[in-house]
Amino acid sequence: MLAINSRISIPSQELSLQFARSSGPGGQNVNKVNTKAQLRWNARESTILPPAVKARFLNRYANRMTADGEMIIASQRHRSQEQNIADCYQKLREMILEILEPPRPRKKTRPTRGSIKKRLKDKKDLSQKKHRRRAPRLDD
Repeated sequence: MLAINSRISIPSQELSLQFARSSGPGGQNVNKVNTKAQLRWNARESTILPPAVKARFLNRYANRMTADGEMIIASQRHRSQEQNIADCYQKLREMILEILEPPRPRKKTRPTRGSIKKRLKDKKDLSQKKHRRRAPRLDD
């Protein structure tokens, strides 16, 4: 069971692990041992998350899911399989914790009168500087 917080935990029946050989340097360890871990969780069919949280999760991570709604999280950061499994679980936990709280609505603001004056003054100063760089005009 993967505990997300005090209210939400994903049962181990919904999670599946697969293992493969890691890529990159590592000598005989990489060539012989399946240390890369892949965690699979079908987020679309899961009933663990509240509907609003589930909708945010599916919206936020849609590009990381398969067409069936399955989230695949891989880790090959560590040399041992156990550490990579723990890393996969931690990645999934962080992803869910990130979207648990709904985003705060943005408040519309207007620039202050002082900031508008400063912006216009800076534009005028830059214009004057460029104007002074020009060659003098010779009127005939």
